[in-house]
Amino acid sequence: MTELKTVGLFALTALAEIAGCYLPYLWLREGKSIWLLIPGALSLVAFVWLLSLHPTAAGRVYAAYGGVYILMAILWLWTVNGIRPTTWDILGSAVALLGMAIIMFAPRSA
Repeated sequence: MTELKTVGLFALTALAEIAGCYLPYLWLREGKSIWLLIPGALSLVAFVWLLSLHPTAAGRVYAAYGGVYILMAILWLWTVNGIRPTTWDILGSAVALLGMAIIMFAPRSA
């Protein structure tokens, strides 16, 4: 799998997880409709399925996925919650992405 496809798959996985957690949050904390639990549950199912598509060891995928999740959560904060990321948010996301790249794309022996 190419690096771009891997990062794209991580991004879709993160969006599914964030949406799957955000929708129940809206019901629990914001008083929105309980019906949000249905798309929330479906989103979490999609999250688990997307994680299963990664072609490397599960532990490595989970560790690297965390870096992309951090960036996607910051982007969610900005686009959905309307809170602009700080310089520190951006720097932290960049460090997390660097960690993801090291974990996923470092040379390995077969």
